[in-house]
Amino acid sequence: MTHAHQIDRKLLEILVCPLTKVPLRYDAQAQELISDQAKLAYPIRDGIPIMLVEDARKIED
Repeated sequence: MTHAHQIDRKLLEILVCPLTKVPLRYDAQAQELISDQAKLAYPIRDGIPIMLVEDARKIED
């Protein structure tokens, strides 16, 4: 891995949005996992995805 906080691809394959159960999209620049369906962005802190709805950022259209 080239970046210290690059998320593991295998982990990305199994993570889903806790609200919608839909796979997430990884935004490497923002260090977030995006749920397009729920319009939420889950933060990644120190390489660890924080999969709590209350910690997710709402995405505007």
